[in-house]
Amino acid sequence: MNFDFALVLVVLTFITALGWIYDRVVLAGPRRARIASAQQMASEPLPDEVLEGLGKENGAVDLCRSLFPVLLIVLILRSFVVEPFQIPSGSMKPTLEVGDFILVNKWHYGFRLPVAGNKVIPMNDPQRGDVVVFKYPEQPGINYIKRVVGLPGDTVRYHNKVIYINGEPQAQELLAQLPPQNPSVLLVEEQLGDVSHEIYRDVTRPRISAEWVVPAGQYFVVGDNRDNSNDSRFWGFVPDELLVGKAFAVWMHWETFFSLPDFSAVRSIK
Repeated sequence: MNFDFALVLVVLTFITALGWIYDRVVLAGPRRARIASAQQMASEPLPDEVLEGLGKENGAVDLCRSLFPVLLIVLILRSFVVEPFQIPSGSMKPTLEVGDFILVNKWHYGFRLPVAGNKVIPMNDPQRGDVVVFKYPEQPGINYIKRVVGLPGDTVRYHNKVIYINGEPQAQELLAQLPPQNPSVLLVEEQLGDVSHEIYRDVTRPRISAEWVVPAGQYFVVGDNRDNSNDSRFWGFVPDELLVGKAFAVWMHWETFFSLPDFSAVRSIK
């Protein structure tokens, strides 16, 4: 299901802002006059519940007045600071499991306008090894999460399940065979630049060999579950304007609605 929550949030914030402005400009004066008149006519101070009743407007305006500050704060935090996401697939195993709830730094790669995504204040550039959330180039309404492998200008080669950057193989060290007796998956530690992280290699999948040159302003990304990931090896590069942010932490694991949230899964993402 393609649901653009950011667009819905912007629209709701705009609608409630109109109601809040209408209340402040048009209704606030008569409301204050109504309360003042009632207090003058009363022989003793009016109870709080009476004052509250006199201060209420019709339901729609009162709802807008109440919701606008909350929606505005949520919009600012979600658009420019931190946004939560849930991991829906296993393409980033073993780094991220299905059901992990992650936090994404929205300003690390620059401040962008909500919905439109235009960068208004540049910040850092993605680095090799970063785990990034981005809009899927073939269907921008869907968010993907992968690891940055190739930077603009890099020549990326994938051969015998090893990544080569500008002709240099990225070191891999075998950590475990799963299961040990008749392994179908290898747990491997990979070094990407300064970042050391774990990946899965499926021994049952065929080995492929291909090479790409990363264009300016774009990035080559792959999943840590190397043989079970739909990534740049199959559909190309991620333009800078589609970047959402840098994933930096798992704050909860909740795989299914009927299971209990697991806060022991809290950890940083490397």
